[in-house]
Amino acid sequence: MSLGISEAVFQVFSRAVPQTGCNEPRVNSSYLTLHSRFRVNCTRKRPSMHRHLFDCSSMLQSQLRTHQFQWMGVSFHLCKAYSHPWLQTCKCQRAESVGGTTGDGNGLRPVNDVETSNLVGNLTTAKHIQLLKQEEEVLASNVTNGAITDSFGTIGVNSVEEEAWDLLRESVVYYCGNPIGTIAAQDPTSSSVLNYDQVFIRDFIPSGIAFLLKGEYDIVRNFILYTLQLQSWEKTMDCHSPGQGLMPASFKVRTVPLDGDDSATEEVLDPDFGEAAIGRVAPVDSGLWWIILLRAYGRCSGDPSVQERVDVQTGIKMILRLCLADGFDMFPTLLVTDGSCMIDRRMGIHGHPLEIQALFYSALLCAREMLTPEDGSADLIRALNNRLVALSFHIREYYWIDMKKLNEIYRYKTEEYSYDAVNKFNIYPDQISPWLVEWMPNKGGYLIGNLQPAHMDFRFFSLGNLWSVVNSLATVEQSHAILDLIEAKWSDLVADMPFKICYPALDGQEWQIITGSDPKNTPWSYHNAGSWPTLLWQLTVACIKMKRTHIAAKAVEIAERRISRDRWPEYYDTKRSRFIGKQSRLYQTWSIAGYLVAKLLLADPSKANILITEEDSELVNALISANPRGKRGRKNLKQTYIV
Repeated sequence: MSLGISEAVFQVFSRAVPQTGCNEPRVNSSYLTLHSRFRVNCTRKRPSMHRHLFDCSSMLQSQLRTHQFQWMGVSFHLCKAYSHPWLQTCKCQRAESVGGTTGDGNGLRPVNDVETSNLVGNLTTAKHIQLLKQEEEVLASNVTNGAITDSFGTIGVNSVEEEAWDLLRESVVYYCGNPIGTIAAQDPTSSSVLNYDQVFIRDFIPSGIAFLLKGEYDIVRNFILYTLQLQSWEKTMDCHSPGQGLMPASFKVRTVPLDGDDSATEEVLDPDFGEAAIGRVAPVDSGLWWIILLRAYGRCSGDPSVQERVDVQTGIKMILRLCLADGFDMFPTLLVTDGSCMIDRRMGIHGHPLEIQALFYSALLCAREMLTPEDGSADLIRALNNRLVALSFHIREYYWIDMKKLNEIYRYKTEEYSYDAVNKFNIYPDQISPWLVEWMPNKGGYLIGNLQPAHMDFRFFSLGNLWSVVNSLATVEQSHAILDLIEAKWSDLVADMPFKICYPALDGQEWQIITGSDPKNTPWSYHNAGSWPTLLWQLTVACIKMKRTHIAAKAVEIAERRISRDRWPEYYDTKRSRFIGKQSRLYQTWSIAGYLVAKLLLADPSKANILITEEDSELVNALISANPRGKRGRKNLKQTYIV
């Protein structure tokens, strides 16, 4: 029993969950045959078929960290074991043999009987696991009741950061021996993996930023270049192919037999452009985030050679052409379907959601900064500049809402047919919900979630507002007002865990109609006003830009009280974020990375400049001279940009 209690103590204080076993990924052979000419692969020879192959990307090593604490008058020394950063996936293939080999990073070496016995011994029986869980619950109860008072406090915040870094490095995925990204989650309590074992473009962004801030550039460089190769992948769903330039939502490294050679295997990158995703939605935000990360890499590493490469320049242009393509829309905002960004399920954000517009604006600014001047780029840069001006005016003028604007909408006249109409989108005042009248503070405001003809989505969407501060899509006054609102509505947007993905939640008949009665997006859960710790890093960057770091520091302090104890959940439920999400994955990588980026930036705010874009004076001048409020007609405008 004492051994069991010690193990329970180890689990509570280290937060480390042992991972055992190896799973060989399955792959659809017909799919690989169809797309074999597009493979990004790495070939390796198999050893003799009379050996037990234990082929790993790197040999498992351990780093020991010792902590001391007092429990019931007895001193304990805990050794916390974390797997080596290089190890991510372990691919096992078995042949008929009693011998074996294992990879050590430099080749293969025999596996002896003692090691084999140790591997088997590590497979804990279900009965023992149940016993350990019971003992852990008893110990956790003692911690809560004060039996162990100062133990975690002595370990302190530093141990939370150390644990976060260990977990982040354990999530690294390797391809042909090179770090290429981080998987979405490593939840040992979940029996259903779904696609959480893949590298998501949007999920890797905080991981990539964290590695950049630590001076570990290789993984970000590899991610940028390998995902670029996937951009040209043949992508088809039901006989239809999307436009060139689309980046995948995610990808997975698979090990498969080499065609025509049974003695060799190859690693392939298997991307998902939405054709396998729940709802089959294409990821509009992936390419935008890729451009933002590319700029951050160049500014942080001081190495412009990556963004100057011909293939990278071509990749940027393909994304821009896809986004700037002519369509039927009269607005400068991007028209997208529901679920095409971080909110990747049906939540009523189809149309012109703020999050996409903020990322779009940011990507345009970053691309303009990185594009090399050449004759073939002149038209593209002209179209880019035109869009920046129009998009900036549109968002600042029509998406902004505060108490003054709300009262103005309340008094709108409708059915105006005129080029000079005040109510341009024919918004009916009855759309103003009672919750908004009570919720809007006297000081503060925000950018609404969506704008379409006769429709304004008055929900507060956090990522779109925060990133509009970061990239100067919002004016300086609007940016301060957004942070004023966050402070004024702290109990609604932060409460017991930062940060609400949106506010308020859809409920009742509105929830049934808009979400289709989605059981995962019930009120105050998941995308329906759940709280997502990963948003800490965007909040921190926004606060640093506006020189109001105390807001971010307060949010990080709240998160530190429980996020490690709760095992780094994906999201939290309830109005005050008191519960771990009912379907939340534990050890979610971007929750871990979001916390680390926030800590690193608060320690050195100057590093946030790799993400921040300041207001462009030329754009401001173009807005003033263009005067989009003016009457319809052709004018010869002497300006830098054409509107």
